[in-house]
Amino acid sequence: MNRRSFVRALGVVLTSPFASALAQESARIATVGFLLPTTGPDNPMLAIVRGKLAELSYVEGQSIRFEYRGAYGHVDRLPSLAEELVHLNVDVIVAVATPEVQAAQQATRKIPIVMVAVVDPVTSGFVASLARPGGNITGLSLLSAELSGKRLELLKEVVPGVSRVAVLWNPNNPSNALQIGATKVAAQALGVQLQPLEIRGPQDLERAFQAATRGHAGALIALDDPLIVAHRMQIVALAAKTRLPAMYGLTAYARAGGLITYGPNIPDLFRQAAVFVGKILKGAKPADLPVEQPTKFELVINLKTAKALGLKIPDSMLVQADEVIQ
Repeated sequence: MNRRSFVRALGVVLTSPFASALAQESARIATVGFLLPTTGPDNPMLAIVRGKLAELSYVEGQSIRFEYRGAYGHVDRLPSLAEELVHLNVDVIVAVATPEVQAAQQATRKIPIVMVAVVDPVTSGFVASLARPGGNITGLSLLSAELSGKRLELLKEVVPGVSRVAVLWNPNNPSNALQIGATKVAAQALGVQLQPLEIRGPQDLERAFQAATRGHAGALIALDDPLIVAHRMQIVALAAKTRLPAMYGLTAYARAGGLITYGPNIPDLFRQAAVFVGKILKGAKPADLPVEQPTKFELVINLKTAKALGLKIPDSMLVQADEVIQ
């Protein structure tokens, strides 16, 4: 073949439908949808996901784009928000917390779903097993139920004489039933009586704390739940007003003035979620990606709040703390 014939043949190949398809594929931008309990793109945890994806060479606006859907505390909106993401034909859905994953699962059995902060994905019916999820869902569990006993133990160290502990929980969140069940088991072992207080919306908070006061609760635990987390500022303020020493799961509570928190390192969970997204975008199937559990846990103590409540934090606990807020 002479040079002129070669150039002519090359031109035919480059203008063929096959070459056009290759060009379109290389220029295609992947879309990741976020289904969230509250906030949208300004959520600092989502910035962590985007940052980690950038490290994995997914450049926003060039090779990847994001769609955000937030329920802002209205759980009843989740099914329609999940449907919106499905209709947009996103490549992956990142669903944060149990109600969000539940809505995403009901909306699609085909689009890969990366769950974040789910208490028990097996019992919730999201995966067949942690090692082999088996469907279109994988991601990260939260271990809240397993941590319930430890949280109650730590609270009892801070308030040794406590005999009755109020528990804020959301009956609309299936994972809260698991958490409160595990907390009851720990309470029996520690000789503590629980006072469960249902929180279905922000309008229930004042009433719950009034009930805790009437019930002579000596301390309080707030279970891991998107609705409860969303109103953490009000909860921390009410705990201070009623002078209830309180244990929480997320560091954000301590930073807002809460007494003590113990739980997984949440930023680390979101970084790992980005790794899952990256693997799926490269062709991995959720069914074959084992669910990961937290490996980093944080104990944070707010000494200013302890002093305001007249509590002396044991030195042994202060030594264990990952952060002490003065």
